[in-house]
Amino acid sequence: MRRKVTLQWENHTFGEFHYKFFCNIASDVFYVLQLAYDSTSCYSANDLNVFLMGDRASGKTMTINLAVMKWINGEMWQNMISYVVHLTSHEINQMTDSSLAELIAKDWPDGQAPIADILSDPKKLLFILEDVDNLRFELNVNEYALCSNSTQKVPIPILLVSLLKRQMAPGCWFLISSRPTREENIKVFLKTTDCYVTLQLSNEKRELYFHSFFNDRQRASIALMLVHDNEILTSLCRVAILCWITCTVLNRQMDKGHDPQHCCETPTDLHAHFLADALTSEARLTANQYHLGLLKRLCLLAAGGLFLSTLNFSGEDLRCVGFTEADVSVLQAVNILLPSSTHKDRYKFIHLNVQEFCAAIAFLMAVPNCLIPSGSREYKEKREQYCDFNQVFTFIFGLLNENRRKILETTFGYQLPMVESFRRYSVEYMKHLGRDQEKLTHHGSLFYCLFENQEEEFVKKVVNPLKEVTVYLQSNKDMMVSLYCLEYCFHLRTFKLSVQRIFEYKEPLVRPTASQMKSLVYWREICSLFCTMDTLWELHLFDSDLNDISERILSKALEHSSCKLRTLKLSYISTASGFEELLKALARNRSVIYLSLNCTSISLNMFSLLREILGKPTCQIRHLSLMKCDLRTSECREIASLLVNGGSLRKLTLTNNPLRNDGVNILCHALLHPNCTLTSLALVFCCLTEKCCSSLGRVLLLSPTLKQLDLCVNHLQNYGVLHVTFPLIFPTCQLEELYLSGCFFTNDICQYIAIVIATNETLRSLEIGSNSIEDAGMQLLCGGLRHPDCMLVNIGLPLNNVSAETQRMVMTVKERKPDLIFLSETWSVKEGREIGVIPASQPGSVIPNSNLDYMFFKFPRMSTAMRMSNTASRQRL
Repeated sequence: MRRKVTLQWENHTFGEFHYKFFCNIASDVFYVLQLAYDSTSCYSANDLNVFLMGDRASGKTMTINLAVMKWINGEMWQNMISYVVHLTSHEINQMTDSSLAELIAKDWPDGQAPIADILSDPKKLLFILEDVDNLRFELNVNEYALCSNSTQKVPIPILLVSLLKRQMAPGCWFLISSRPTREENIKVFLKTTDCYVTLQLSNEKRELYFHSFFNDRQRASIALMLVHDNEILTSLCRVAILCWITCTVLNRQMDKGHDPQHCCETPTDLHAHFLADALTSEARLTANQYHLGLLKRLCLLAAGGLFLSTLNFSGEDLRCVGFTEADVSVLQAVNILLPSSTHKDRYKFIHLNVQEFCAAIAFLMAVPNCLIPSGSREYKEKREQYCDFNQVFTFIFGLLNENRRKILETTFGYQLPMVESFRRYSVEYMKHLGRDQEKLTHHGSLFYCLFENQEEEFVKKVVNPLKEVTVYLQSNKDMMVSLYCLEYCFHLRTFKLSVQRIFEYKEPLVRPTASQMKSLVYWREICSLFCTMDTLWELHLFDSDLNDISERILSKALEHSSCKLRTLKLSYISTASGFEELLKALARNRSVIYLSLNCTSISLNMFSLLREILGKPTCQIRHLSLMKCDLRTSECREIASLLVNGGSLRKLTLTNNPLRNDGVNILCHALLHPNCTLTSLALVFCCLTEKCCSSLGRVLLLSPTLKQLDLCVNHLQNYGVLHVTFPLIFPTCQLEELYLSGCFFTNDICQYIAIVIATNETLRSLEIGSNSIEDAGMQLLCGGLRHPDCMLVNIGLPLNNVSAETQRMVMTVKERKPDLIFLSETWSVKEGREIGVIPASQPGSVIPNSNLDYMFFKFPRMSTAMRMSNTASRQRL
């Protein structure tokens, strides 16, 4: 173990300053690790697991290596830990079966470990399990399969779980590292007594890093100001390696007398300067052609690796793209390629961002595609499986900016040949995309690309076709980027917005942090768009957490006299006031005509406020949607009061609420009240049966205003449907649209429905699909449709599972009545019928893929690369 870690440490070629600094700032982590494994400490516990969590390159491996080195040097865990067994996910993934004895002995010379001595006192034994998120298997092993015999060979998952559950080596300690992307393997073993440490370069530590790096107060202050004022760079510098790259670039620019405020505004700037400076820093390299050749081979390696899910490169891979040993030595000396910490005799880029930036250059450089040998490996570890190209796309857009591109082109004396063709292509693609909203599920990734570019005219051209935008905001960075792009969306009509994680703190802010203040400033500017964008008519706020201040900011925007929103949809929202602030704002709003509170728990106070709002003479709300609000019979009196005092209310959607028969009977009394002016009512999937249909029939017979009734997916059966359709025979019935799909009736009552079809003068739309009508019923209905007095404009019929003769009969009707529209049986696409309403994403969950890759992979240059990648994948299979 000592030899293994010492060798790993000596292999690092990174700057000495970086390691010394990391050792200092990780002192609090070492303090935790020291106390955690001290059985006499109050912070320790039996069978303790310490979880070391952090994103890519946050320093998990370095922290572990430093801790082990301290132990080796007698600076940690003295008289506490006698033996350390170090396991990486890469090592574990190569194993199939093993015993505990073999596992312990794997790093000992000739596998000769004093197993009996080691296991005689497990409290002095520490297992280090690195990168558990990269394991090729899950750790959800059944208890009955666990093993307690240290010499018995078992499948590696059983062995690991037996150790973690302390069936083997009871009393031993564990130090486990992982990225937070796959916490299910962690949650299986995380106990309340365990220790959970998150690694991240905090603002304070980042400031300390900058001051230590520059060793010049003025330079450090300039650099810190640049980073603090830019959310993108702030996020970048939360990772130690990227912080080192940022400081290195800024220092070199200051050495050259350049103003970093102008030359290092984006990650594209930083990475371009880093590559340009690094590849031309060696005094012996004087020929531009050599520099350019080195860059081309590097970009070829980067792109080939990403397309073929390869992040750790073998010597064969390096030779395949044309690198010599001298080239590799140069790249290692300038910290672009480094020895892999997990894969023996392999190299990787200093950080994935650098590989992604080189791949972006390759995209615009038109270098030949290359199938690197490692790309054809049959098995790829989870961390090697690269499928999110969004950062590559962002860098490509950054390189479309002439000033950023010149950093590379001037240094290497070479112009990227694909720039102008891709610029034209992207503008044309967005024009097409503006007519096909399904291609882009959300616009966050596109907005990041445009923010990286920041050429005003180009950004305007790209976003100009957008009439609908969806964004997920989870950080200040997201808000800054979205705000920049939204201000150029001059034709925006619909804005779909999710705000997660930013305003989760519910307690009143006595002294907000700088970050919290920034969040509120960005949020206020976003909300001000609801008042300043003349074209914006619809706002959909979904899957969001708002605290008291952010809710008040939104409320102020909604009640502003310049707010022109006509549709406001709120679903899966958590607010500090229980919607009180928002609803009070709507009481003063004079533009909203459609209010949706779908998927919201409606309190009595909210009903009271809604009643107050709808009763105001200035209220313009005509459609109120309360889908999937878990409204029951007990709430129907409150709903009825909205109908009676609704004022402007004309349409009410109550889909997917268990109102039941008694609840609907209450509503029916309100529908006949002289003050009720409702014209449309949706009761889809409300747990109704035939027992409420006589009340509904009475409403249809007597209501002077009700024009549309949707009863789809209710168990009405023949008796219920007969009660609902019978009133349509009488001239007092004003109904124009009736929807009865999925109501479980049969052909026994089709003759009565046919009479309605043939004789009713007001009915224009009738849907009766998804019912067991069969051929006999269809023939009766077709007879009604052929009748010369039939006034229907739309008809929905169950056309599946009917005979060829019935199909011909329907075709005859279509020929005789060419203006009659036959509706599709996909009835659920109609608004108000989404029975299984679910949030677009659960709060705090991973944002769905934006599908921006369609745009890039259809570009001819990328299409060729993708075809080669797919060919390699098929060869592996």
